[in-house]
Amino acid sequence: MTFTISGTQAEVNMSANSLPELVSQAQELLLQIRQHPQFKGLRFDCDVAIGDVKQYFNYLEYAATADLEVANFEGFTE
Repeated sequence: MTFTISGTQAEVNMSANSLPELVSQAQELLLQIRQHPQFKGLRFDCDVAIGDVKQYFNYLEYAATADLEVANFEGFTE
């Protein structure tokens, strides 16, 4: 699966990247979103904070590199 993120030149080939690589890319995008002036100017109430998402990716990265069964984590189904 290949997709392009709107407004960028980045293209990700899902079959060529390992899960730890994809998590790392997601964390980088999260950092860019957090630092973006438009994001900083938003005023919205959400059940999930950016810090929660970052913590989830940190845990997912650990699980992926520790060779654990990722499908057993919350939010993943087979």
